Amino acid sequence: MASPIPEWHNPDQQTFEREILASRRPAVLRGVASHWPLVQKGLASASEAMLYLQMLNPGTEVEYLQADPAEGGRYFYDATLTRDNFRRARAPFGHVLGLLREALAQATPPALSIQAMSASVHLPQLDTDNRVQFPPLDTPPTVWIGNAGTVAPHNDGRENVACVAVGRRRFTLFPPEQVENLYVGPLHATPQGVPVSLVDIANPDLGRFPKYALAWEAAQVAELGPGDAIFIPYMWWHSVRSLEPFNVLVNYWWSTVPRANSEPFTALMHAILTVGSLPDEQREVWRRYFEHFVFRAHGDPAGYLPEAARGVLGPLAAQQLEPMMLKLIQVLVAERPLATQRHLAAMFTPPSR
Repeated sequence: MASPIPEWHNPDQQTFEREILASRRPAVLRGVASHWPLVQKGLASASEAMLYLQMLNPGTEVEYLQADPAEGGRYFYDATLTRDNFRRARAPFGHVLGLLREALAQATPPALSIQAMSASVHLPQLDTDNRVQFPPLDTPPTVWIGNAGTVAPHNDGRENVACVAVGRRRFTLFPPEQVENLYVGPLHATPQGVPVSLVDIANPDLGRFPKYALAWEAAQVAELGPGDAIFIPYMWWHSVRSLEPFNVLVNYWWSTVPRANSEPFTALMHAILTVGSLPDEQREVWRRYFEHFVFRAHGDPAGYLPEAARGVLGPLAAQQLEPMMLKLIQVLVAERPLATQRHLAAMFTPPSR
């Protein structure tokens, strides 16, 4: 049975860093954004919040998602798991707000959503008056705007503080180790850029997904209102359900490791392609190599080497890391057919001046 996410009421920066961030566990941060002008506008009415957002927008065009009412607000795959069950379109920001305004008056409106919108591009003044202190100061905000809808369980390779500015949202979180119980869909083609669980957590089919019952026992749930925030740690699975006819979320992603080290999913995909199809006995050899060199199951795999000779097995400064990454790119390109080599070479060749 899912348990409630632990709550903190207006924690200060020191408490967040020493007790919440350091714990690596989810936390609800009640009231930390209640002073925002956007929160206050939304409490007055959806129209007031829309007007405020429209005034902040410099006239840019945005991408938005639209799903038929029959989909029940669930942004997901179609029945074949090869296509999305929603459409993507582009329009001026004000036009999309107009669609959301029209939807407020409809009994069964389509699901509409602007997802992961860069505030610095589309709402450049938002961060001036609407900001929480917890993420690093240079962390750019991302904005999510829409009506009632659900995003399937997924995870992010970054820390995340998400603030509910308008409306209410229900968050359902699962620890990273529940991956085998969440029935992850296709890795190469995903509805929103990251792999998602195939389980409809609002109506789970335990006949098709029996191990989800184990994931649900480890789940944590919270409902957030305007001014509340949530800390979602690195790689925790989370499903988000927007509950009101108009909702706005502002979130902050940041990484605690250098950028070059922050894309393990790319390595996972490459390992699946190169190791996953090997015969059992060969795959077992590489399992041991990964356990030894990557996961360090037997301690430091290079502890007997002088520090200057450890290479990738030792700590690398930025000036050491870049040449090694370039060498890896060259090796990967060399393994491809000639036409692919030319295409990749063009991608990595700086334009002539």
